[in-house]
Amino acid sequence: MVRQVARVILLDPEDRVLLMHGHEPDDPADTWWFTPGGGLEGDETRAQAALRELAEETGLTDVELGPVLWQRHCSFPFAGRRWDQDEWYYLARTRHTGPVPGPQALTPLETRSLSGLRWWTSAELSAAHETVYPIRLAELLRTLLDEGPPSTPVVLAPEIV
Repeated sequence: MVRQVARVILLDPEDRVLLMHGHEPDDPADTWWFTPGGGLEGDETRAQAALRELAEETGLTDVELGPVLWQRHCSFPFAGRRWDQDEWYYLARTRHTGPVPGPQALTPLETRSLSGLRWWTSAELSAAHETVYPIRLAELLRTLLDEGPPSTPVVLAPEIV
């Protein structure tokens, strides 16, 4: 079954993007950066899920949710199982510029696999040697900042890990 997921490209007033640092629960050396977000619960919409997940994972609630920027299918191994996801990436803005409050309501799996949050500039993201998901995030962010949101969501190439 494909998991329906809402993710957030959260930008601050300086156009920095907020990313979460995660790792394989049983191998803290296997790390990557990714956008806040997660699966839909009950009958909530993707937009509702995006805002809920953002609040739970970062503590930020002063957020203006914008349009869906990108959509992608991804499949990856994590925590001993394969995850197949249909992800929608929402643009969001916050006036918050300081340290992020931090997680407010993590699942046990998230608690075992998250190790921090960080604001990234476009230049930092482009120069990063670490794994970042989605894979082309540096390029996608640069295009977003240069051209603004697309008129309709861009379908990204599937990522199968």
